[in-house]
Amino acid sequence: MPRLSWKRFLGGCCGGANAGVEPPKVPKRRVAAVNSPSTTKISYSDISSATPPLSPKDLSLSLVGSHLHAFTLQELKAITRGFSMSNFVGQGGFGPVYKGMIGENLRPGLAAQTVAVKQLNLHGAQGHKEWLAEVIYLGQLRSQNLVKLIGYCYENEHRLLVYEYMAMGSLENHLFNNVLAPLPWLARLKIAVGAAKGLAFLHEADNPVIYRDFKASNVLLDQNYEAKLSDFGLAKDAPQGDDTHVSTRIMGTNGYVAPEYVMTGHLTTKSDTYSFGVVLLELLTGRRSISSSRPSREKDLVEWAKPYSRDPQRLHRMMDPILEGQYSSTGAQKAVTIAYQCLSQSPKRRPDMRSVIESLEPLCGLRDIPPGLFVYTADDGAREKSRTEKGEYTIEVEEERELHVHRHKTRLSHHNAAVSRVKNVGREWEK
Repeated sequence: MPRLSWKRFLGGCCGGANAGVEPPKVPKRRVAAVNSPSTTKISYSDISSATPPLSPKDLSLSLVGSHLHAFTLQELKAITRGFSMSNFVGQGGFGPVYKGMIGENLRPGLAAQTVAVKQLNLHGAQGHKEWLAEVIYLGQLRSQNLVKLIGYCYENEHRLLVYEYMAMGSLENHLFNNVLAPLPWLARLKIAVGAAKGLAFLHEADNPVIYRDFKASNVLLDQNYEAKLSDFGLAKDAPQGDDTHVSTRIMGTNGYVAPEYVMTGHLTTKSDTYSFGVVLLELLTGRRSISSSRPSREKDLVEWAKPYSRDPQRLHRMMDPILEGQYSSTGAQKAVTIAYQCLSQSPKRRPDMRSVIESLEPLCGLRDIPPGLFVYTADDGAREKSRTEKGEYTIEVEEERELHVHRHKTRLSHHNAAVSRVKNVGREWEK
C-alpha cells in the first residue's frame, strides 16, 4: 500500500483538499456590523469617546444585528454555578475566566454549548474601555481565526464576556507548561499559520484593526490545534487615508512590542508583524520572549537566537530540545528567516501578514523530517469511509503527537523516580 501524503490532515495549515496547490489571492474581506445591508460598522473610537458613556440599552441598540446576547448577571451565575472555583480555568489581565454550560432552555435561539465566561476584575489593570473594545470588535468581526464572542453582561459595575470554549487552552500553556504534552513540529506550523491568518483578517478589513497585544497567551487552540486570537482589549482602529500611523500611549507586553512603537508611540499594522515574529521564535525554540531566570545573554530571545539563525550548521542549537530533532531542517531554517523578516528594525521592511502566510504555508509540505514517526495508511473500509471519500489520507500528525506524549510521560516518570530516590536518601541520612 503506498505511503500517503500527510498534507490532508493539516487542513488549516496546508489548505485541506487543495493541499499543494498555490492558494488564490484572497480579496480583502468586507467587515460589517450586521448582516443587514442597511447598517454600517460601528467605530470603537467613536463609541469609546462618547460622553456620557453608553448605557447598557444604548450599547445593545448599537449592536443590533450582531447576534450578540446581552446576558444578565444572574444567567451567568447560573451557567458557571455561581462562579465556582471548580469552574475556574484561568486568570488574565482582564480578570478570572470560568467554564460554563449553557442549557437548551436558557434563551430562545441560543444553542446548548460549553462557554468561557471572562469577568472583569474591578481592581485590575484593565477596565470598562478594554471591555468595550472586546464587545465592539469581536461583536462585529467574524473569522475562523478569531475567538467567537457569544455575548456580554453590562449590569451596574459588572462587566463580563462570554466566548466559545477553547478546549486546548492557550499556546503559552502548551509551549511553557511542563505538565502538558509537548507540541509536535507539524502542530506548531499549523498554529503559526492560523495565528497569521487571524492577524491578516484584521489588517485587511475594510476598516483595518491593529491587534496590539499579539502574544502566546492570547492565541487559543481548539481540539484540532486551530489557532484563534483572543483578548481585544488593546485593539485599535488602524490609520486610513493619508495617515501613516496611529499615535497612542504605549501599551502591550514587554518582549513583544515593536521597538518603533516603544520609542515614538507610532502604531501600525507592522507593529503586529513584529509581535508575530517574536511568537514564531517562541514556537521554534520553546523559550519565552523574555526569560528573567536565564543567564544574561539568554534573557532576550530575539537577541539570543540571532547568531544561530544565520548559520544553518548551528540552527539546531536554538530549536526546542523537546522536539528531539523531529522537525524539517529546511522548514525550520525558512521559518527562522521569516521570523527575522518580521523582526526587522525597519517597519517598512517587514512583510505584511498575507505575505507571511504565503511564505509559511509551503513549509507544511516539506518532508525532510528525520525517520522515527510511525506512519500508516488506511483503505476505504466502512469504519474509515467518511475520512477516505476524498482519497488517501494520513494520521502522521496524530502519531507524532502520541509519540511526544509517550516520551514526555517517560521523562516525567524518570524525574519523579529520581526525586523519590533523593527523598529516600535524605530519610536514611536523618536516621
